Amino acid sequence: MERRSFLRTGLAGVGVAGLTATPLAATVAPRAFAPIFNPRASADGVVKLSSNENPLGLSPAARDAIVNGLDEANRYPGNTGDAVYTALSDFLGLSRDHLFLGAGSTEILRVSVQAWAGPGARLVYAQPTFEDVPSYSRPFPFEHVTVPLTDDHEHDIGRMRSEAEKGSGPTIVYVCNPNNPTGGITPVAPIESWMKEAGEQTLFLIDEAYFEFVDDPRYRTAIPFVKDMPNVIVVRTFSKIYAMAGIRLGYGVAHPSTVRRIAPFTTRNNPNHLAGVAAVASLTDSELVGRSVAVNAEARDLVTGALDDLGLEYLPSQTNFIMHQIRSELLTYNNRMMDAGFSVGRPFPPMLDWSRLSMGMPEDMARFAETLMDFRKKDWI
Repeated sequence: MERRSFLRTGLAGVGVAGLTATPLAATVAPRAFAPIFNPRASADGVVKLSSNENPLGLSPAARDAIVNGLDEANRYPGNTGDAVYTALSDFLGLSRDHLFLGAGSTEILRVSVQAWAGPGARLVYAQPTFEDVPSYSRPFPFEHVTVPLTDDHEHDIGRMRSEAEKGSGPTIVYVCNPNNPTGGITPVAPIESWMKEAGEQTLFLIDEAYFEFVDDPRYRTAIPFVKDMPNVIVVRTFSKIYAMAGIRLGYGVAHPSTVRRIAPFTTRNNPNHLAGVAAVASLTDSELVGRSVAVNAEARDLVTGALDDLGLEYLPSQTNFIMHQIRSELLTYNNRMMDAGFSVGRPFPPMLDWSRLSMGMPEDMARFAETLMDFRKKDWI
C-alpha cells in the first residue's frame, strides 16, 4: 500500500498484517509482535504515547528471570551487580572498570553532573534537548549556555565549542545523540575532533539512549573514545529497546579514571536485584531488539503516512518517537488527544506548536492516524 494513500483507503480494522512492512518486519510473523499483556495502555484505557516506552513489553527471558529471581529478592544484590558488570563487559568488549551503573540513564546523568560541579562550572547544551541534565545541575552553581539546533535540527557543534571555550572552569558539554525530542542524529566526526583537542576540564556527556534504533550510516557510537579519553562519558539505558523503563537500569561507559571520579557519587547496592537479572537476560535476547526495531518502523510509517496526507510537517527520526507539527496550541491539543484516548508528549520549548509522539503498536498508531483525520475535519490541526 502506498504510504500517502493509506488514509484514503480507510484505516478501520487495519492491523499489522495489512501494512507495508520493512524488510526486517517481514521476517517476523505479525502475531510475534503481540505483547503477553497490554503494557501500552494505562489503567484508564488511555494509550500512552508520551514517554518513548517500548510497547512490546519485557523480553520473555527477562520476565522469567524476574520471576525466578524473586527467591533472592530478600538479599542485597552484590552478586547480581557482578553478573550485570560481567554481561555488559562481554556485550561491549570492555573491561569492568570502564562501567558504572545507575537507576536508569537519568541517574547516570545526575551523578556525572555532580562529579563535575565546581566553581565557575558551565553547562553547554542544545535547545531543545532532553531536560534532565539541565534540571540536575540546578542545585549547583553552573552557568547554563543553550545553543539552538541547526536548521537541519542537529547539534551546532561549532557554536557549542565556541561557547564552551569562553569559560575557565569545569565545563560539561551535553550531547543527546539521537536527540530527544527532535529524533535526529548529529554526525560524530566534529564532536570527535573537539574531544581530542579539549582538556580534561571539559566533560563530554554523550547520551545514547536511542542508539539501537539508528540506521543512519553517518551515526557512530562514542564508546570507542572512552578507552583513551578521560573526558568522555557515554550514557545508555535498558529503558527503551529492552522495555525496562519501570524497573530502572542504566549504565555509564567511561575511562577507568573517570569511573573512579564518579564512584563517590554513585549508590551502593546498585542495581536492584530484579532489574539486574532482567538486564542480564535481556542482553541475550537479540530477537527482542529486532522485533522492537521492526514494530517501531512499521508504526512510524503509519504515522508519517498520515502526516504526509494531512500536510503536517515532521522531523526525520532515528528513534522510537516523532516530532510533528500540530498547528494549534499544545495544551489544547494534548487535552483533546486525552479525550480521544491518547496521552501524547509534553512541551519542548521553543517548539510549542509541535508534538513529540512516541510510537506504540501499529494498531494503536492506525487509530491515532484516524484521530488526526478527525481533528482535521474539526479544524483542530
